[in-house]
Amino acid sequence: MIPIRIGIQQRVLPSYRIPFFDTLAQDFPGGLCVFAGEPRKEEALNTNARLEHAQHAHGRNIHLFEGKFYMCWQSGLLEWLRQWQPDVLIMEANPRYLTSQAAIRWMKSHGGKVIGWGLGSPKPQGNLTGLRLYLRRRFVSQLDALITYSLKGADEYAQLGIDPGRIFTAPNAVAPKPRHEMPERSKAYSAGKPVVLFVGRLQPRKRVDLLIHACARLKQYQPQLWIVGDGPYRHKLEDLAAAHYPETQFYGAKHGKDLEKLMRRADIFALPGTGGLAVQQAMAFGLPVIVGESDGTESDLVRKENGWVLPEASADALAGLLSEALNNLSDLRRMGQASFRIVLEDVNLERMVAAFKRAIESVKKN
Repeated sequence: MIPIRIGIQQRVLPSYRIPFFDTLAQDFPGGLCVFAGEPRKEEALNTNARLEHAQHAHGRNIHLFEGKFYMCWQSGLLEWLRQWQPDVLIMEANPRYLTSQAAIRWMKSHGGKVIGWGLGSPKPQGNLTGLRLYLRRRFVSQLDALITYSLKGADEYAQLGIDPGRIFTAPNAVAPKPRHEMPERSKAYSAGKPVVLFVGRLQPRKRVDLLIHACARLKQYQPQLWIVGDGPYRHKLEDLAAAHYPETQFYGAKHGKDLEKLMRRADIFALPGTGGLAVQQAMAFGLPVIVGESDGTESDLVRKENGWVLPEASADALAGLLSEALNNLSDLRRMGQASFRIVLEDVNLERMVAAFKRAIESVKKN
């Protein structure tokens, strides 16, 4: 047990992060408190779950502009720091959050340490590239350490001039390592029809529409397509499926044992869009995966031995990968075994917590 008081700044506190923060809090008896505000309505994030071991301080997010110009002002952040008095502050390494600079200055003036938590630093595109790189480099250089999800992200931070010894890689996980054995699957598709599974919030950025169109274009194997989840886009997707691929079944939101049953019966998991935290969960049930290239977090999770990264957001490209996957069942089963091994050994909640602890211990030593 480590007698250090931890503060964590987040723009929002989605339900899928609750297990991580509660697990991390149990290793810090000095206390762990998460400061976070509310998402925009169009984000459709579930924020209903409550922390049990960590504390939650509510901030007020003021969302400014949209898209690449988006910025956020978090009202109440400095007041929370004064009340909580953290020894270490872990904050989103995002210069678009306008109160972050003030929080860093407060921590430094009170002898605290600041760790940034981010995806990495992909090369900016478009106008003012040089200025944007300068501002990003100046921001992260103030941090005592950086935590990122992938080796790709770590390399991007190193290219900004950050000492690699100050960069820690924590796999982006929402579930602990599997406690069950690798699910056994038959050497033939049930009733001759493979099952393609999607799990996630039904909103445009998930690109479930591509999945429906891709399944409709398959020739040899036309799979059962199982869509698990709910959201503002569901009715449009149901209409699309009825018109183009009636083999689609919508299950609504499923959790726990109900979701586990569906994952055990599926043959492959597909997420053509972004926000793929369900990927790790699917891999824990021995499913090979097809994912869209999004924020870089998939780079250490989805590998050649267990899945595919969609090269472009098109139904033809996705149909090509599905055809390759479903037409060779023995390879598909082997890839499912690789998925299970990856989440058992490399990408799980325990490994993520351990990486955060190493980063915290490192900054406290210096």
